[in-house]
Amino acid sequence: MLSHGPLSDPETQAEALRVLERRSEKRGLARVLPFLGPAFVASVAYMDPGNFATNIQAGAQFGYRLLWVVLLSNLMAMLIQSLSARLGIAAEMSLPEAIRRTYPPSMSYFYWVQAELAAIATDLAEFIGAALGFHLLLGVPLAWGAGLAALVTFALLGLGRYGFRPLEAAITALVGVIAAAYILELFLAHPDPRLLQGFVPHFEGQESVLLAVGILGATVMPHVIYLHSALSDQRIPLHDPALKRRLLAFSNLDVVLALSIAGFVNLAMLVAAAATFHHTGRTEVADLTTAYQTLSPLLGPLAAGVFALALLASGLSSTTVGTMAGQVVMQGFVGFGIPLWVRRLVTLVPSFVVILLGLDPTRVLVLSQVVLSFAIPFALVPLLLLTASRQLMSELAIGKPLQVLGWLVAALIIGLNLYLLGQSLWPV
Repeated sequence: MLSHGPLSDPETQAEALRVLERRSEKRGLARVLPFLGPAFVASVAYMDPGNFATNIQAGAQFGYRLLWVVLLSNLMAMLIQSLSARLGIAAEMSLPEAIRRTYPPSMSYFYWVQAELAAIATDLAEFIGAALGFHLLLGVPLAWGAGLAALVTFALLGLGRYGFRPLEAAITALVGVIAAAYILELFLAHPDPRLLQGFVPHFEGQESVLLAVGILGATVMPHVIYLHSALSDQRIPLHDPALKRRLLAFSNLDVVLALSIAGFVNLAMLVAAAATFHHTGRTEVADLTTAYQTLSPLLGPLAAGVFALALLASGLSSTTVGTMAGQVVMQGFVGFGIPLWVRRLVTLVPSFVVILLGLDPTRVLVLSQVVLSFAIPFALVPLLLLTASRQLMSELAIGKPLQVLGWLVAALIIGLNLYLLGQSLWPV
């Protein structure tokens, strides 16, 4: 079974209560540390191999022009993940649990099935990204890379036996590897200072519009909306609304810090691709393997190796988080769970089938996004409805301005995903 977050540890929980009640003598980072973590785990979904592919393609084709789209996507992600965390804190249950307790049982089972399918589609892309990272970094066949990725993700999930903090620390370390790798990539790529013009909204032809739609439409990953609410369900008996508001403030800080790092990584991906590929005339970078192979002659083997390392860290962290999210989905919607290692085995099967059949990883990634586009409304719509319910959320229910903003963001994301779905199924 999955632990419910960093504050499930008794010592951490006691210190958190002292901070909330303003009895703690700690200051600075030590004061907020007990509350950090859930958003860093959720942020992994915004740095997964799918983001690598989209951002690199955008930078290679259009230079810095779509930086504003990446920034807008990140701001929307902050809003949605903060609402998910708010639900966990106020209702003291995850989003799947809240749906099961609010709506008829038949709806819960339907939600469970579609969420499991979305989790499998997500994990497929993320696991293949990890396998590709090993393949590029070590030069081993893709099937061997998949085997190594499986072993490492089993080891990461095994950390859960020692509580949430070790697993959270490992995932945060992988996020740090991705961020550090792209700081180095930026240094090696020597981006043009004129990149700041990319934050002014503008397009360059129909193709740039379609790619912008792809970036915006793929912003929300349904599984981390479910997961974040579960990790924020801290199981602290806070009956005082003032204490819950203080906990929410720390949670919002967690979201801003974690997704700011994720936003930096995504911006850095696009900037590095623009500086390396677009401004050297290499605008056709079809997939991640091509990007790796092109980096070496342009920037040297170090840049290519750093890219492969970042992709590996992205794949390993995101596929681990995907497995955790699948457990939350099952526990919440149908009230039971299976051991994480069993879930990991089951979700590995489609990935190995794809790799052994020799299917195009990039094409599989695109198809997985089509499946995800079906699942996004099923996470976003109940999240907005439930966080606006005073019966469920009490004083932490969102007000009218936040409701309007949330529905505007949801309408934009759902509309763009439907548009992408139409383009994928019936291309012009």
